[in-house]
Amino acid sequence: MLDRRAFLVGTGAVLLAAPLAEAQGAKTPPRIGFLLMGFPPAGLTLAFGAFREGLRELGWIENKNVAIEYRWAGESPHRLPELAADLVRLKVDVIIGSTPGVRAAQHATISIPIIMCIVDDAVKEGFIQSLARPGGNITGMASFPSELAGKRLELLREATPKVSRVALLWNPPSSSPDYMTAIQMAARSLGVTLQSVEIQTADDFDRAFASVLKARAEALVLGPGQFLFAHHLEVAEFTLKNRLPSIYAWTDPVRVGGLIAYGVNIPHVYRRAAYYVDKILRGTRPADLPVEQPTKFELVINLKTAKALGLTIPPSLLARADEVIQ
Repeated sequence: MLDRRAFLVGTGAVLLAAPLAEAQGAKTPPRIGFLLMGFPPAGLTLAFGAFREGLRELGWIENKNVAIEYRWAGESPHRLPELAADLVRLKVDVIIGSTPGVRAAQHATISIPIIMCIVDDAVKEGFIQSLARPGGNITGMASFPSELAGKRLELLREATPKVSRVALLWNPPSSSPDYMTAIQMAARSLGVTLQSVEIQTADDFDRAFASVLKARAEALVLGPGQFLFAHHLEVAEFTLKNRLPSIYAWTDPVRVGGLIAYGVNIPHVYRRAAYYVDKILRGTRPADLPVEQPTKFELVINLKTAKALGLTIPPSLLARADEVIQ
């Protein structure tokens, strides 16, 4: 029979050892760093919600077994290197960003994994070697907004066949050099005169709007990029007030008065980013994770706006829409 005193001593040793083992085994939750332009939430509420939901489905819950650090550069791209360095000092386990953020993170670290969200032509940007074999510490989702530039102009022209002068508001730091080339080629083939208006800071919008009106543009295209995404509300208000048909790279502006949106489903991209985070936190190297291209695109048309502008949207275009806002 086991000696009672020996049993009590042994039990006490186990009870004392258990908290010690737990303390020794306790780990700081892994940290995800977002490196973004704009201000929180910069219109990304649905995207962040989709990202967190994607994490939860894979077993990661914010503030429980994973932490998320957000860094916003406002309207100052020159702040991104400083914010990237801050995330590196924090020793985050992974950094997520769009084109400007990924570029800053790439210069800040060659060891911390970086996940791209909606980057235009990642190979040309020098982020990866190829989609199938990214190579270094960068992987994720690489879209080709430049390839969609001409398509958006075609859709706008289909909705407004009499339009011949179109203004393009775009932010060069957020766009590939191919973007302007692609949309200019589309304009020439459609017989459209394109007015290029660059937007660098929020202070540029009043000047840009005045320039659009002075040139007597008959419609407006808002270029891609997170900076412009954060200002879509004022652009949509401007186009509605001045009766300008407009098209966008994402759906949010169309819900507040814009006419058409055609582009990548942004919440879906952020949900897929959660997949990459999960793989990396479980030990997969970024170099071993092929880069994905978005496969889900949305065409959304606001019929209420069309009526306010006196437009009749062709039935053939309405039939192709994923969503029609009445």
